[in-house]
Amino acid sequence: MPTATALLTDRYELTMLAAALADGTADRDCVFEVFARRLPHGRRYGVVAGTGRLLEALPGFRFGDEELATLRAQGLTDTRLLDWLAGFRFSGDVDGYAEGELFFPGSPVLTVRASFGEGVLLETLALSILNHDSAIASAAARMVAAACERPCIEMGSRRTHEEAAVAAARAAHLVGFGASSNLEAGRRYGVPTTGTSAHAFTLLHDDERAAFRAQVDTLGVGTTLLVDTYDVEQGIRTAIEVAGPELGAIRLDSGDLPTLATRARQLLDELGATGTRVIVTSDLDEYAIAGLMAAPVDGYGVGTSLVTGSGAPTAGMVYKLVERDGVPVAKRSEGKNSVGGRKSAVRRHAADGTATAEVVSSGGIEPQEGDRDLVLPLVREGELCDPASPGQMLQRARQHHARVREALPAEAWALSRGEPALETLTA
Repeated sequence: MPTATALLTDRYELTMLAAALADGTADRDCVFEVFARRLPHGRRYGVVAGTGRLLEALPGFRFGDEELATLRAQGLTDTRLLDWLAGFRFSGDVDGYAEGELFFPGSPVLTVRASFGEGVLLETLALSILNHDSAIASAAARMVAAACERPCIEMGSRRTHEEAAVAAARAAHLVGFGASSNLEAGRRYGVPTTGTSAHAFTLLHDDERAAFRAQVDTLGVGTTLLVDTYDVEQGIRTAIEVAGPELGAIRLDSGDLPTLATRARQLLDELGATGTRVIVTSDLDEYAIAGLMAAPVDGYGVGTSLVTGSGAPTAGMVYKLVERDGVPVAKRSEGKNSVGGRKSAVRRHAADGTATAEVVSSGGIEPQEGDRDLVLPLVREGELCDPASPGQMLQRARQHHARVREALPAEAWALSRGEPALETLTA
């Protein structure tokens, strides 16, 4: 049975629906569009994430007896509205960018075509999922780029809401994080999970040696030992004495990480543990990871900055009505304007395969060699076009992201503030 999602909705969606039912406009054929007017300040690109979770949530967007009783208890007693909701099942069409795709200002990330009543109900759910997951994925992609193929582990579950932690782990894996500490992400989506011990485990024991011995005896010499509870150099020596030179890894979680990592590598090599990896954690973000590029680090564990979007906790996407009964409509508010009409979009590429522009149009786009269509069918008449499992959807998105990021121009990888890597052109 799909998880109930209908009440994950702002009340104003229902008040608009009630008024539209009363005046007869609820059945008008409408097109709603999800897009970001701009990227977070200084970011070069965004990553679409959460589409799979939204499609998972759609079948559960129904108003059963329990949901209707809740609405009545909250003062929504309009009989016409409640009767309409009791029979509601989304029967419209949804198109959008493939999950894992890159987006830029004005990109039509998601398009919903349905009656006004059906389409307006999806606004809050669509935006809450896409804004959160795309923000996390966009930040995580910058971290993966800064790591220069060194593995990254997501470990932010203790720094955010419990359900946000699962979504963040999924979004991070989508863009290239190798594993997560979150077990529920492993169960729902097949994200590889990993984890060893915290300082509490060392402090539990009478001394560091006893803690290391217990961990190695239980998990084997391939484990990762946390060596900075007391003195780092002594911790490394004790770790190798207990586990031998085949120890899998040590973890550094505090202090001057570039200096400590360099000294740790030297000491490990001196002790014959040349294959033991050096893993660093401790409030890392993309800038800290880039700052460790020259240090002998073999992997990064990222928590707080990842699950909070590294300074951009939302992708800034909006959900706007752009067409009504086949007629384009647009908002004209200063600074918050929209462009009317249902959009098509292509990614334009140079002869060498490098992306050069995002072309968006509410009319036709004259095709050029190297253009790639971006808007794909996701739902038709309420049914998923590709009813893959959650794990399958995530792996496809991960593979798609790996392909499309290869086409970005070199300047897209800069961490310094700048303009979007691709200009959005209106055809």
